Amino acid sequence: MNAIIAKRVDSGTPDTTEIRELAAAAGYTVVGEVTQSRTADAALQLGEGKAEELAEVADRTEATTVIFDNRLGPYQTYNLGQLLPEGVEVIDRFTLILEIFGQRAQTRKAQLQVELAELRYELPRAEAKTSLAKREEHPGFMGLGEYDESRERDIKAQISRIKDELEQIEQTEEHRRERRRDSGFDLVALAGYTNAGKSTLLRRLATDLEVEENEDLHPDLDATAESQDRLFTTLGTTTRKADIEPRDVLVTDTVGFISDLPHWLVESFKSTLDSVYRADLVLLVVDVSEDVDEIHEKLVTSHDTLYERNEAPIVTVLNKIDQVSEEELAEKREALAALAPNPVTVSAKEGVNVDGLLERIDRELPDWEAERLVLPMTDDTMSVVSWLHDNAHVEDVTYGDEDVLVAFEARPTVISQARSRASELQTAAAESA
Repeated sequence: MNAIIAKRVDSGTPDTTEIRELAAAAGYTVVGEVTQSRTADAALQLGEGKAEELAEVADRTEATTVIFDNRLGPYQTYNLGQLLPEGVEVIDRFTLILEIFGQRAQTRKAQLQVELAELRYELPRAEAKTSLAKREEHPGFMGLGEYDESRERDIKAQISRIKDELEQIEQTEEHRRERRRDSGFDLVALAGYTNAGKSTLLRRLATDLEVEENEDLHPDLDATAESQDRLFTTLGTTTRKADIEPRDVLVTDTVGFISDLPHWLVESFKSTLDSVYRADLVLLVVDVSEDVDEIHEKLVTSHDTLYERNEAPIVTVLNKIDQVSEEELAEKREALAALAPNPVTVSAKEGVNVDGLLERIDRELPDWEAERLVLPMTDDTMSVVSWLHDNAHVEDVTYGDEDVLVAFEARPTVISQARSRASELQTAAAESA
């Protein structure tokens, strides 16, 4: 699929790096580029002369698609379609992102979120079709589709249905998170922009995977995180166990942030971010090889997104230090100090300072407490001792004639559960005496 990139900015020089990467991620081959620095044209986004130039480039390169890095309104899409050669499709960056999401969605939840985002994108276009039809225009031209009076109602009904199903899935996932937390697991979430290296870092932290492997492990959890240099490798969430003695830590990789997302798209994928909002600790992963101004802007946006609902501490992880000099790293740390006052620097790809990150995770997570319990000897006592071995760090077990003394460390919630189980054993022992 051959595509032309088009971008307009109010002033300055248009940067098409990211939109080119997005196009490549969706499977397009970029064969041309048309950019302009001026205020937006209400009818065409570009100025009329530049739009005609775009049509000439599309004709010359035999492109099948024009991809705008700007957000296009329904009427702009329609008007551009009238100028371009027949059969050339016009899409904007948000349509492109939805294409990528659709290609990568594997779980039911991810597929529903993509469908929800597509419907929210289509709704104002359905309203535009109604308006065009009333003016006796041709709304089927260039992707606007044939006018259907009932389409708006259908879209709204589908949106409601999908939101209900996503809410049910989220309730199930929340119950699973609570069961893990009650079982003594600390929950750590990876957040950050797409291509920052979150999936690679997850594979470094995981106890059951090597960075080079990509095996389908843990059938009860989502698919294994891949380590690839491409955007949107991770669409759903991926959870792995990390080795931080004596803790049991589950680390979850999530869909990456991307700049300039519209509200309707962020809203569609909000349930994916719930694994971040409900974590005990968030690792905000940043590509430190990027320009410092770009890093600063991404940190600001990430903090705005996370602080909206997140209550857990946030640790900034400056990743890809293998791609910068020590001097450049020091300069960037100083420049970003206000947003990332005490970051951890790592290279997930090379494995540099991963141990330091594990130590920092241990320090930031809720403290474990020491406890000693005396359990009366009953038929169920050994099952409680076995449960403590699974959910706590057991330091010593002393067996007496009539009781068992267990010394252990655990999360406060596990200690509370252990006390409750010990009380149940004592009640049972008293009743049988």
